[in-house]
Amino acid sequence: MIPRRALLAAPLALAACTSLAPDYQAPALPVPPTMGAAQPPIAAQAPDPAHEATLHVTEAGPLPWSDFVQEPRLREVVALALAHNRDLRMAALAIERARAQYGIERSALFPAVNATGAGARSRTADDLTTAGRPNTTGQYSAQLGFSSYELDFFGRVRSLNDAALQEFFRVAENRRSVQLSLVAEVMNAWLMLDADARRLQLARETLRTRQQALDLTRRSFELGATSALALAQAQTSADTARVDAAAFASQVARDRNVLALLAGTSVPDALLPASVASVLPGAGKVPELLPPPAPATALLGVAADLPSSVLLHRPDLRAAEHALRGSYASIGAARAAFFPSITLTASVGTASNALSGLFGAGNGTWTFAPQIRLPIFDAGRNQANLRVAEVARDTALAQYEKAIQTAFREVADTLAERATLDERLDAQRSLVQASQRALELSDARFRLGADNYLAVLDAQRSLYAAQQAQIALQLAEQVNRVTLYKVLGGQWAGDAAPPDSS
Repeated sequence: MIPRRALLAAPLALAACTSLAPDYQAPALPVPPTMGAAQPPIAAQAPDPAHEATLHVTEAGPLPWSDFVQEPRLREVVALALAHNRDLRMAALAIERARAQYGIERSALFPAVNATGAGARSRTADDLTTAGRPNTTGQYSAQLGFSSYELDFFGRVRSLNDAALQEFFRVAENRRSVQLSLVAEVMNAWLMLDADARRLQLARETLRTRQQALDLTRRSFELGATSALALAQAQTSADTARVDAAAFASQVARDRNVLALLAGTSVPDALLPASVASVLPGAGKVPELLPPPAPATALLGVAADLPSSVLLHRPDLRAAEHALRGSYASIGAARAAFFPSITLTASVGTASNALSGLFGAGNGTWTFAPQIRLPIFDAGRNQANLRVAEVARDTALAQYEKAIQTAFREVADTLAERATLDERLDAQRSLVQASQRALELSDARFRLGADNYLAVLDAQRSLYAAQQAQIALQLAEQVNRVTLYKVLGGQWAGDAAPPDSS
């Protein structure tokens, strides 16, 4: 009789696998070897050192988002989003599903051992027995064993297991990518809310001054000191400012809704930008224009010789590489289908005609039933499956290389914009000052009767447009920082990444 331990251990000893999957080799980077350098920090805003930080990105990666975000209120809003955002929650659940799927594939590496017990009693009719008496018989059995366990000589099961593992890693990297995108989107939404609140404040302040000018022009018209044309022009200027104020008020409300959606919950007023407090209902008298916003995020500087390989730390590129690795494993499974497959069914137990004698001496039973299947003719199915796997590998390779090129372009575009932001901000600040001076001179000439009111209106429009453009440019500078942090992949050192499967 074969010992039970030897019978159960035999499949594990025989399943010495030889993988037929091709060896994975990381493709060469289809981009230049180094990335460009960013310009020095913006001096035009004269930031407070307590609110500004400059980080030079090295091969160790940018700093964590909690250090990158300099504004305490924005930092709390980001933390709120990481705790409540539904997209991030779904990404985490996708990881759990991939982990469970990997567990299903991994279980095929081991035999599923089952214990079974059965009992049967039967009665034979009088006419069917030789003695002419009814005959009652019983049969009982208890067994321990496994069925249809595949000996993985050619690595088919292990290749499928490796493909499931790479899928788990890919989903985990997708979750990190969703988190990085969420952090960037929350920061951008918060900054957009700040900018639109400043635009609303500017529109309301402009409306206030234009309404004062309209009232003054109306009194002058009533006294016969000005023309009806000047009065109509002043009315047009005030109405334009009123339309803008209403539009920006609506935009601020929409911005708050966007921020609440990203955060996954309502954002307390205390965590909103300071500019929002001045435009909320019940804020009272419209204050003077706020000073330029302090930088809410750190300024990233990229060294001129930073290698392009640092882009491989981006979670989306890691996910693409895991998809590529998984396609290699799928080729191994497709190749193994050309070779014989061996399955085993084995069991040990006991059987008896009486339940009381089920575990008695001499009632032991065992079965051992190996089976081999050799593919002979399948009308090209296996060859087609292999070709599908190879095309999938080539497609994944092209997607991986395209993702690298896209990442390089995103960084290059962001750095190109950063290179001119300081000059644009300085020029825009000068333009605002010049427009302000032009308005003052035009108004003085109009009051002296040396010019008509059309020049004043033109100067007002120019100043208003320049101030709005300055707010937009200040927003672009802040968004550029966030974008650079995102396209560089966020934090690298200390990232909780899945272990490498190689």
